[in-house]
Amino acid sequence: MKMERMIGILSILLQQERVTAPELARRFEVSRRTIQRDIDALCRAGIPLVTTQGAGGGISIMEGYRVDRTLLTTPEMQAILAGLRSLDSVSGNRQYARLMEKLSAGAGELLPGGACMLIDLSSWYKSSLAPKIECIQAAIAQGQTIRFMYFSPKGKSTRTIEPYYLIFHWSAWYVWGWCLTRQDFRLFKLGRMTDLATGEPFVPRPAPRPDLRAERIFPPRYPVTVVFQPEHQWRLVEEYGADSFTQQPDGLLRFEGFFPDEASALSWILTFGDGAELLEPPQLREKLAQLGRRLQQKYERRN
Repeated sequence: MKMERMIGILSILLQQERVTAPELARRFEVSRRTIQRDIDALCRAGIPLVTTQGAGGGISIMEGYRVDRTLLTTPEMQAILAGLRSLDSVSGNRQYARLMEKLSAGAGELLPGGACMLIDLSSWYKSSLAPKIECIQAAIAQGQTIRFMYFSPKGKSTRTIEPYYLIFHWSAWYVWGWCLTRQDFRLFKLGRMTDLATGEPFVPRPAPRPDLRAERIFPPRYPVTVVFQPEHQWRLVEEYGADSFTQQPDGLLRFEGFFPDEASALSWILTFGDGAELLEPPQLREKLAQLGRRLQQKYERRN
């Protein structure tokens, strides 16, 4: 919340000539000491703020360095508010909505009746996801490790990590941290965690930001060639783009692409049922044929 609160303080100072520390503490529901730390952080970031004592005193932007209010234009402020509003879709409470109200205090023109940008970062697992996000946020803020049971294609394991970043990417939430088991930085998907709890305090280490390029996380090592029935064109466009396939004279759609491994390629092809035919590689085609025969035997035994 510190960054959001600092943005809120700056927004208020752009709208008002001067504001007192008790007023800011009341608006953001924190102590005066916390507000003073935020003011110090803004000064270190290059915002020239001054504090004057006595009647009519308070916190203001230094005379002669007053930032033009057009620094944050209406569209830019609306974008900030849309981003804050999106965080409430996963937070499980209205903490960001309350911050949004404080940000826009005295600037009603920044919030027209019809917002045109709505961002929802929640998922099918919103009820279980929000407590995980809240727990990890608290652990990062307080410098505590987190423990959890983790489920991956290689099986389940108990992990303890030093958390550094919460990340929303590829339509899912992840935590990036130092894994005490692997003695290296790892990316963990929140949807695969159970039994999440905070642990012991740790001394933060230099933490590089994760390399989230698709080719880094999902290296394209395994080539496949597949033909699809025309009714699946929408999925190919949605998942890989309109230039990911060519239409053959017989109307079928020819797709040539790469997957991280054999298992991910096979699972993706199976989601199309009989609407897809794998052409290459031949060894995966044979495995798919064997799987089909086993499935046929299994379901025929039920009759």
